[in-house]
Amino acid sequence: MRFDRITVNPDQMGGVPCIRELRIPVATVVAMVADGMDNTEILQAYPDLEQEDITEALRYAAAAVSERELPLVNVA
Repeated sequence: MRFDRITVNPDQMGGVPCIRELRIPVATVVAMVADGMDNTEILQAYPDLEQEDITEALRYAAAAVSERELPLVNVA
C-alpha cells in the first residue's frame, strides 16, 4: 500500500507520522473523525489540510492496525 500524503521524519515531531510534513499528526486527524467531526469541520480547523489528506490518514490508520494484533479486554 502506498501513502503519498503521509510523511515520517525522525527530525520532525519525533518521527510521528504526519500529513505532508505539515506537523499535523495522522493520529490527530483520525481522532477528530472518531470524535464525530465531519470533513468540513476538520478542514476548517486545519486549513492547510485537503480532503485527500483525511482519506489517506484513515487508510494509513487502517493499515497500521491491520499490521498487528491488539489485545481486547471484555468488560462484563
